[in-house]
Amino acid sequence: MKCVSCKDEYGAADAGTCRECYEEASETEEELKREIEELKSKVNFLRFWSPVDSRSHHYHRSTTPCFTDVLLVAFDEDSGKPVANSVPVPANKAVLTSRSPVFRAMLETEMEESLSGTIKISDVSYDALRAFVNYLYTAEACLDDEMACDLLVLADKYEVKHLKIYCEKFLISKLNWESSLLSYSFAHQHNANNLLDASLSIILDNMEKVSKREEYMELVEKDPRIVVEIYEAYLSKQVNTAAAADSHDDKVVKRR
Repeated sequence: MKCVSCKDEYGAADAGTCRECYEEASETEEELKREIEELKSKVNFLRFWSPVDSRSHHYHRSTTPCFTDVLLVAFDEDSGKPVANSVPVPANKAVLTSRSPVFRAMLETEMEESLSGTIKISDVSYDALRAFVNYLYTAEACLDDEMACDLLVLADKYEVKHLKIYCEKFLISKLNWESSLLSYSFAHQHNANNLLDASLSIILDNMEKVSKREEYMELVEKDPRIVVEIYEAYLSKQVNTAAAADSHDDKVVKRR
């Protein structure tokens, strides 16, 4: 029987398409689902405090208080003081609680942050904190490599899903084999699964070069668990590649 997509021969158990075409179609479907979820996330993100009345389609002033009633401070945990040359960043509790379930938990209960009106954001630069608050208001951010990493850390910590996806996409667009190992380690630390998968794919395609880099040697010392994980994925890929080659050879023989 022939596959309806690629016209190659396939087994009767594959029901209409060969296994390769079926897996490719499944990957495409998953990518479309991720894009739809991302768009839904941004629509929901922007819906809060929209200046348009959904019933009359007229612009109006929101009845939600727009004054600032909380301060965010870039805080250095080692020194126990605010980051040098920084000032508190004012924000509105309603915005923070609508954007982040972590802020919601802080500000809607009698936690220290709610009582004091000050939220200490540790281990972050002042510029990154300002960009983070700006994103919470506008759903926009101007990224470079450093800012994308800083904002991804904040997005993961405060569960701002759409910002995390946005930063991951930017970092994936900048990936190359030289940066793939550091990106993989960084993604591991901050549960960035899309960046993790993209980095691993590049590492596996360039294993011989990557394993000779200084960063690789340092990772063997600092976090051998990650190195083991990479090698397991590499060996699995080798086995799958060999199996696919054997399957292709079998198909060629059958055609003859």
